[in-house]
This record gives sequence, C-alpha cells and structure tokens, in this order.
Amino acid sequence: MRLTDASVAIRPRSAWEALDLGVLLARRHAGLLMASWALVTLPIFAVLCLLLWESPGWAVLLFWWLKPAYERLPLYILSHALFGDTPSLKQALRALPGLLNPQLLASLTWRRFSLTRSFDLPTLQLENLSGQARSQRLVVLGQRDAGAATWLTLVGMHLEMALWLGLISLFYLLLPQQIELNWSWQSLIDAAAGDWLWLEHLSNLLYALLLVVWEPVYVACGFTLYLNRRTALEAWDIELVFRQLRQRLTGVAYALLLGCGLLLLQAPSPAWAESASSGPLPMEDPFGPQSERLLKQPLSSQAARQSIEQLLDQPPFEHRETVTRWRFGEEQQTEELDQGTIKNLLKLIEAFFKLGEFWKTLDGVALFFEALLWAAVLGVVGLLLWRYRDWLSTFVGRLGPVQRRTSAPPSQLFGLEVAPDSLPEDVASEVERLWAEQPRAALGLLYRALLSRLLHDYRLPLKSAHTEAEVLQLVQGLEQTELIDFSQALTLHWQNLAYGHRVPPADSLHSLCAGWRRQFDGGAPA
Repeated sequence: MRLTDASVAIRPRSAWEALDLGVLLARRHAGLLMASWALVTLPIFAVLCLLLWESPGWAVLLFWWLKPAYERLPLYILSHALFGDTPSLKQALRALPGLLNPQLLASLTWRRFSLTRSFDLPTLQLENLSGQARSQRLVVLGQRDAGAATWLTLVGMHLEMALWLGLISLFYLLLPQQIELNWSWQSLIDAAAGDWLWLEHLSNLLYALLLVVWEPVYVACGFTLYLNRRTALEAWDIELVFRQLRQRLTGVAYALLLGCGLLLLQAPSPAWAESASSGPLPMEDPFGPQSERLLKQPLSSQAARQSIEQLLDQPPFEHRETVTRWRFGEEQQTEELDQGTIKNLLKLIEAFFKLGEFWKTLDGVALFFEALLWAAVLGVVGLLLWRYRDWLSTFVGRLGPVQRRTSAPPSQLFGLEVAPDSLPEDVASEVERLWAEQPRAALGLLYRALLSRLLHDYRLPLKSAHTEAEVLQLVQGLEQTELIDFSQALTLHWQNLAYGHRVPPADSLHSLCAGWRRQFDGGAPA
C-alpha cells in the first residue's frame, strides 16, 4: 500500500464526510461493483429458489443470511482501486474463493448481527487479524467512528425494506388486469396449492436486484469509515506530506552531493596530513599542563607559580578562611551594642509606655473596638457583594429595561474566512479572474462571500457547527425567493467541487456571478 498512489485525498474527515466519500467511491466504480455482485449473488439466488421452490420465504431468508460472504468481494475491489490497482472483473472473480476462507463461519454465526459489520470487515480481510489481536484492534478503531458505522447499518436496513416494499408495490401495480381477476386470496394464502409461488419468487427477486445497487454502497461507506479512522490514528496525511516532500527534494539532494564531491576532489591536500603521517605520536604530551614550559624565556612556569604564591601570602591576601557550613549572605558578628542602638531601644520603650496610657481610658478602648467592628462589617459586606456579583447583576438587570446581549459574529465558518475585511471589493470580478487558473479558490471565495453577507447584512445566527444544509434552512426563513435560489445553486456547486472534486461548467460561473451582482451589488438589505 503506497499512500502516494491513493485516488482520493488522504486527510482526517468527520464521520459523515467519510460516508459521503464512500458513496462517491462506490459511484466511481459502480459498473465493476454491480457487475461482480450480480454475477456472484444472482446465480446463488436462483439455486436457492430452485431448491426451496415450495418455501420462498426460507429461500430469501437464506440469501439474506449469506450477505457477509458476498460483501468481501466489493471490499477487495475497493481496497485495490483506492490505490490505483483496479482489478478487472475476471481478476475479482478469481480472488473470491481465497477471500471466503478466513473466518467465514464466524461471520455467518455470532458476528452476523453485528451493527458495525461493514466497519469491522476491513480488519479481518485487509489486516488478517483474528482472536485477541482482532478484538484489541476493533476496540482502538471503534473509539470514535463506531457510532457512525452503527447508524449506517440501521439506516441501511430501513432503506432496504423501504425500497423493497416500494418495488413490490410497483411490481403489483404493473401486473396485467387479467391476472388480478384470476386471483383468489384463498389460493394465495394456501401454500399447498402452489399456483402463485412464482409471484412470490419474483417479489424476492426484486430484493436480490435491490442489493446489486445498494450493497456495494454499504460496503464502500464502511471501508471509508475504516480508512478515516486509520488516517487519524496513524497520521497518514502527515506521512503523505513528508513523502511528497522527500520526492521533491531527492533530485536536489543528489545534485548537492555531487557538487560537494567535486569540490572536495579539487581542494588541495592539507599540510597537517603529511606531517601527521611522517612519524608516530609520542606516548606522553610534552606540552601538557604538568610539564615545564617556557624554559628558554626569562620567566619560566615554575618561577611564575612561586611568585604568585608569594604574592598571595602578603597583605591583603594573607587572611585565608575555610568555610565548612551553610550560611546566608554575610553574617555580621557583633559582641556589644553601640550607643546609637541603645538610644533607639529607649525610644521604643518610651513609645510603648505612652501607648499604655492610652489604653487606661475606657473611651479610647471602646472607640478602637467600634472602629474594628465597623471595618469587619464593611469587609464582610464587600466580600458578599463581590462573591455574588453575577447574581446581583442579573437581578438588577431585571429591574431596568431589558438589554439584549449581542455576540460578535464569528470570523470563520467551516474553516473559511468570512470577515468583511478579508473579501475583495468586487467579489464577482475577482471570481471571474480566478476561475481560469484556480476554480476551487474562485468558488470558495464566492461561497464565503455569501456567508459573510448572510452574517453581517442579514444577521443570520450562523455558527461553526452548522452544515451547508442548515445554512440553507436559515436562508429559507428570510422568505426571499431570489436569495434562496442563488444560495441553493451556489451551495450545490460548492459541495460538488469541495467533496466530489467536480468542477462546474463555465456557464454556471457566469450565472452565479450575474446572480451575485443582482443580489448584492445594490447594497445591503434594509
């Protein structure tokens, strides 16, 4: 598996966007998927009907029960087609017996009613896991997208039943009137008569034909959910960026290495290499720190050491002290207080006696405690006001006129910059200029310009959690027909380009730009 060969954009997606990708992937290979499914399942259905002709209900039930075995073939085709190795119909049919070997009995028994069957199948078929390893892997994969896989199965069941009942109703409506006249409800109910069994088998055939269309889509959606989960767990998008960067830089790196090699070949050989190769190195370094150096100079190293030691023995360096304990800063040791310290101490004692005379009067004591109590009361009141300031602001706000809180509109929606400052003055002209070279950027500019106008001009309460469909619902609440038509057309083209990579035709661009000019060039709405 090479991520660079992937036919879709490898990036983390939401679960619902991954399901959309599965539908698009199934539609891209619809011919091969439907043909392979029909060639495998329709003969099996025919054999079951012949063997159980008297029991059409058991025949369709057994055909439905074998669905996990059929689903392995579409997964094989999609897993190879995703990375550019789309098998032919003949190759896919040849690979089917080998696909049915691993854990088929488990898939048709205790795993048959698993609601995450489509999401779990790639773990069995593509990773070849079983037992405890498979269980641990499913726990890791199911931490985020298992809910979407469950909803896929539930919605798929109801969709199958609804479409099957609709086809049966259409089939009975198209029956000739002569057959309806010959109906006898007793003969239809009586299974022993057997006159109308062919009609029930034809109704069951509609279910088999329905699965030819729907079941590859179901398998593709489960497969894209699995791919999306692995992309998030294993950072496939980051790995893909690094691989593309490596491919881009490989040629440059080879050129740089070749150039450096040529420069090294042309560089002259260093002189120290010749001197180093002339003889062996001595065992001891004669210029080490302990050797006698500068012996031929007027001052040798030994004489310098002796002169330094003599200098340290003279004032002011002769007082040496060895500290063997921890201390903070410089401690000053004094044996007796000086006269200034004694005077300061006497002043403090005199002030203390004056304060004692103040305490002798009861009025002064009462005044002191009264001031202290009032300070405490005021402090408690202030603390309570600060503690319950939010509740008080709400209570006081109810007494006055109601003021509606207005929040600032968001600057980004769906990852698009929607601030008015980020848009050009003439949006339609800029879109027409960008369309020739960058159609995605042009359509994205037009769509985020629409979101900006809806936010700031029409005051729609758009949020980052809204989807495109929810935005259209809010636009319909404005009850402006022209704006609604323009928004629906632009949103449809934007979704086809953003998720389906389908560029709209040029005439659609002209109609969108003309609609923008009619709707917004006249100014903001009143």
